[in-house]
Amino acid sequence: MDTALPVTLFTAIDHVGMAVPDLDEAIAFYRDVLGMTLAHEEVNEEQGVREAMMAVGDSGSCVQLLAPLSPESTIARFIDRNGPGCQQVAYRVDDVEAVSATLRERGLRLLYDEPRRGTSDSRINFVHPKDAGGVLVELVEPAASH
Repeated sequence: MDTALPVTLFTAIDHVGMAVPDLDEAIAFYRDVLGMTLAHEEVNEEQGVREAMMAVGDSGSCVQLLAPLSPESTIARFIDRNGPGCQQVAYRVDDVEAVSATLRERGLRLLYDEPRRGTSDSRINFVHPKDAGGVLVELVEPAASH
């Protein structure tokens, strides 16, 4: 097993995901109080969320606000268990399959066998929090158009 860390495993912090009970209220807070700009908003039925990406200046990084679509969604369960707050840290990658394979070789469990669609048609996977110090780590390969 090659354990040398490739220089380009992660290219940036893509976003930090925040679980929120009310998306509109959270957008207003991040915009009006913290001075962030709404960069993107969408409903992701597969993930069970309504979400917004709030740009952190011109850094290329965002805060992702995640509100549940139903009481059964993963985000609703997270909020029930932990309250609103930080739910994940997402790292940008050039090739989500290659990074997933490298992390599996290093003994980490990923939540999906194959990448899934994420925000703005990105391709995503997650490292199991029990393998990452209790943190849900998301891998994000931006869509080619971004």
